Amino acid sequence: MGRFLMVGEDAIRAGRCTDVYFRRVVDVMEKDGVNPRVTMEVTATALPDPWGVFCGLDDVLRLLEGIPVDVDAMPEGSIFSANEPVLRISGRYRDFAVYETAILGFLCHASGVASAAAHVRLAAGGRPVYSFGSRRQHPAIAAMIERAAWIGGVDAASNTCAPEGIALAGTMPHAFVMCYPRPEDAWSAFAREAAPEVPRIMLCDTFSDERAEAVRAAACGATAVRLDTPRSRRGDMRAIIEEVRWELDVHGYPDVKIFLSGGLSREDVAAYRDVADAFGVGGAIANAPVIDFAMDIVEMEGRPHAKRGRRSGAKQVYEMAGRRVTLPLEAPAPEGGVGLLSRFIEGGAIRARPKMEDARERVLSRLSGLARRG
Repeated sequence: MGRFLMVGEDAIRAGRCTDVYFRRVVDVMEKDGVNPRVTMEVTATALPDPWGVFCGLDDVLRLLEGIPVDVDAMPEGSIFSANEPVLRISGRYRDFAVYETAILGFLCHASGVASAAAHVRLAAGGRPVYSFGSRRQHPAIAAMIERAAWIGGVDAASNTCAPEGIALAGTMPHAFVMCYPRPEDAWSAFAREAAPEVPRIMLCDTFSDERAEAVRAAACGATAVRLDTPRSRRGDMRAIIEEVRWELDVHGYPDVKIFLSGGLSREDVAAYRDVADAFGVGGAIANAPVIDFAMDIVEMEGRPHAKRGRRSGAKQVYEMAGRRVTLPLEAPAPEGGVGLLSRFIEGGAIRARPKMEDARERVLSRLSGLARRG
């Protein structure tokens, strides 16, 4: 451990960040000379929503690179449903047993964030959505959170440690406004001194009524006003937004947009998308429920072999026009069916690496159809 209480990459890669029983049983099996060839699949038997977004594969591949295993998986950004295998590992059990904890951690967490982001984007109905949850999670995983949120469809992220290629977005904190004698002084300073490419979005609920501050901020050069009103002071939020819009319009600022943030849920985004121009979403994405994946043996020494409650045998998921089907791996592909799991690692060697941009496009290309699916 270093200065902060967090696990380093070397410990994860060495299999030292694992549930203790894996280390204990591997030790027993080694002493007993037992090391069968197994195939394990990662599936979720239940989801928070009808569908999820598969994410976290890149970390899994980096973890298993050089380990003598084969890995087949859906591409990152794939849409999946309950009981569909999203990843399959084949190899000698002792060679990768201690990595199960990290594998599931990578996939469960990232897929949860990506799935939530996709559902929020759908709820926004075309309005921009920004990932503002950086302060709601441990800073050590900020890059992972922002990457998963971006794959899920957010338009930009707030954290400066977001992976390269993700646009950054942010406005100003209440503390900034409070550091000046008057809000007008803070807004004017921001309009004057912020870099030219930074949007002039002014926070307008620090001391006064939102509609009053919005008009005053517009006079100071705001291109958009951000309402971050805490729930304890909101009252009828729709009425507040509509009043702000009305006052901006009648005072000659029809082009000034309204940016809404402050503990927004997916339901809030859907409810206000007709009156707000953009959304900053925090915990609803960054603290999304994880996808409860499990990793189970489905074959032993090439034969179907599974515990109670799991379907034995390796499987493939096929997508056809309007439907999907999961079949035994050795079964003929259905007519017109496209297999979704493909080889990413063979004998420990990486055959393909996920590209973040491709994963994001994979999600965005499916959203209109998913909106109809629910």
